[in-house]
Amino acid sequence: MRACSSVLAVAVALLAGASALGAEAPAGKDVLFQVSTINVLLDGGFDGMMTVGDLREFGDTGIGTFDKVDGEAVILDGAAYQAMADGKVRPAFDAMTTPFACVTFFQADETLDLKAQPSLDALKAALDARLASKTVFYAVRIDGAFASVKYRSVPKQAKPYPKLAEVTKTQPVFERSAIKGTLVGFWCPDLARAFNVPGWHLHFLSDDRQSGGHLLDCSLAAGRAQIDLTSEFFVKLPIEGADAAAAAADRSEELKAVEQ
Repeated sequence: MRACSSVLAVAVALLAGASALGAEAPAGKDVLFQVSTINVLLDGGFDGMMTVGDLREFGDTGIGTFDKVDGEAVILDGAAYQAMADGKVRPAFDAMTTPFACVTFFQADETLDLKAQPSLDALKAALDARLASKTVFYAVRIDGAFASVKYRSVPKQAKPYPKLAEVTKTQPVFERSAIKGTLVGFWCPDLARAFNVPGWHLHFLSDDRQSGGHLLDCSLAAGRAQIDLTSEFFVKLPIEGADAAAAAADRSEELKAVEQ
């Protein structure tokens, strides 16, 4: 992996095509493009604010969710998929919208052949050891054979929206054994905790594109990880529906409960 010499660049735009400041979102390599923030999502900011078609202009690889938190999103090789609350997967159409998503144009800086990893924690540790810096972002793609995977999705919500922690208390959880697939996601630095999930956030998609969701645990038999150092971060903020104090607060414990 190349040495990290660039400074983390953070750009913020308002949802109005081009913002009132005239900022335009970058769409090049090494940019993590994000829709909304994790704290807004935690507070029930579930209304879609960008179409899947527009999102794909800023990346070919990523994760997120859909309007009203209707399942989990996986963007892989330029195609978008919706992992629904029944555990099944279908193509996501360009007209669908997202309240929260992260994408990048994936370009691996390092490829790592992985031996058996008995748990998600073990897999994370193996990946952590290859991170050149803890002040930038990383996209990751892991293709492999899994002894087991445990993942979740969430059902579509209705207004008035609950907080995300309430939604995930009754989330459908699925487990599969002896399955081939891909893990897609990001590692975010601690400095981004008001915007995104610190550490690893991964989604699973099976090779047959029939199963997938937010990864809770896995046992990897063997696989190959590709890691993409991503030094620039652009977040598109919602104009309405976000409380400023809540959006900037440290929600680590709440976020930990949601992610698990």
